Amino acid sequence: MLLKNTKSLCPICKKVLDAEITEKDGKVYINRTCPDHGFFSYLYWDDVEAWRRYEAFGVKGSGLENPQVVREISNCPYDCGICNNHKSTTLLANVDLTNRCNLNCSFCFANARACGYIYEPTFDQIKDMLTILRSEKPTPAPAVQFAGGEPTLRDDLVEVIRLAKSLGFMQVQLATNGLIIAQDPDYALKLKEAGLSTVYLHFDGVSKETNFKLTHDLKAIENLKKAKQGVVLVPTIIKGQNDHEIGDIVRFAAEHIEVIRGVNFQPVSFTGAASPEDIERQRITIPELLDCIEKQTSGSVEKEDFYPVPCVVPISDFVEAYTGKPQLKFTAHQHCGAATYVFVRDKKIVPINRMIDVDAFFDSIERLTTQLTSAGPISRKMVAINGIKELYGSVKKSEEGGRELWTSLGKALITHNFDSLREFHWNALFIGMMHFMDNYNYDVERVSQCCIHYATPDGTLIPFCSYNSGPVFREEVWKKYSQPFE
Repeated sequence: MLLKNTKSLCPICKKVLDAEITEKDGKVYINRTCPDHGFFSYLYWDDVEAWRRYEAFGVKGSGLENPQVVREISNCPYDCGICNNHKSTTLLANVDLTNRCNLNCSFCFANARACGYIYEPTFDQIKDMLTILRSEKPTPAPAVQFAGGEPTLRDDLVEVIRLAKSLGFMQVQLATNGLIIAQDPDYALKLKEAGLSTVYLHFDGVSKETNFKLTHDLKAIENLKKAKQGVVLVPTIIKGQNDHEIGDIVRFAAEHIEVIRGVNFQPVSFTGAASPEDIERQRITIPELLDCIEKQTSGSVEKEDFYPVPCVVPISDFVEAYTGKPQLKFTAHQHCGAATYVFVRDKKIVPINRMIDVDAFFDSIERLTTQLTSAGPISRKMVAINGIKELYGSVKKSEEGGRELWTSLGKALITHNFDSLREFHWNALFIGMMHFMDNYNYDVERVSQCCIHYATPDGTLIPFCSYNSGPVFREEVWKKYSQPFE
């Protein structure tokens, strides 16, 4: 059965093709036919009912007011970027600091040994990239993640982090394998003092069988804890390899809540050569991962506790209506990811849904925004205060902690001062996932709404899934600014 039409790519020649998203036997597939290479059908989501639930949250943003590329007719994903037809601003920017690495993982595409050359932008080039990101309109990019390769191999990483903070990035993240942090106890503190917000630690499991660098990870987490540096675990999930430890990873994070702020699962993306057998055997979709979380946590965290990224757009609309100022809007595609917050209390994991009726909360926010839009500047605060009383009804009275969370949310919404959410965030554990695309499940509509963009030395911004798959702009950028590998 046809669910919707979109565009995709031929996985062989990468030609843009008309595509259909269809349902068969309760699963969702993306189908297209290349005139040269024939018909292709690949799994998109494992659960059509979950697909429909998330589809209802779809919202299109208005993109950048100052795009780098202007095209009358879009040829997405080949017009990067970011072009005037793109629907989202940059919420998180990735900057590759190097392709050098001190590991040689089989599934990694960012490896100087495999490339045969070094990609390592200069400090001045990095400054130019960050400046472009902060010049975006209507809202500057708020967050940057330094990645690679292994960014800790750069001698000037501390200076790069300081630069990002000085340019106004609210959130500065570091994607790392943690080896150098594990080896040098003082290094974590240097990063923290430079202004680093979060360490995104590649962490594939809680056993030596699933995580060959587990000993180093534990030491890195210990050193980061001493530095009071927040950590988000980033496991790449491959079916048949580490999907049986998904619940264990969540429990590990909860047991180390004093330093670990979240888990951001990444279902495997087949960015290199992959056989049909590999894809069939190892592919895991967002609904399957959510099923694993529910089953492996014995129902402590349920599939229905998760929401797609654009679910929070009503909050941005509310703040924009209340303040009259443009706000960041999380207009990522509804099928890119899922997330929730859980609270860890006395070793018990309590999802935010047990404290707040999330659906009722968002419905109330939308009604309140409509009222604010028609109110004059003087009456806005009164409208907001009265509306907050309605929002109070979304608090679940039966669960301890609901009223505390409500107090923090209310302060943030009325005063536009999000410091009140700091305690909420630090007492909670974020659980999320982003399923980055590959040439087999490629959906051009998702690319056009991507809010995770790579900045490049030539001044362009490129969506994650056209940088690493599809056109694979990564190779083009790296080769253009490469040095010989010695």
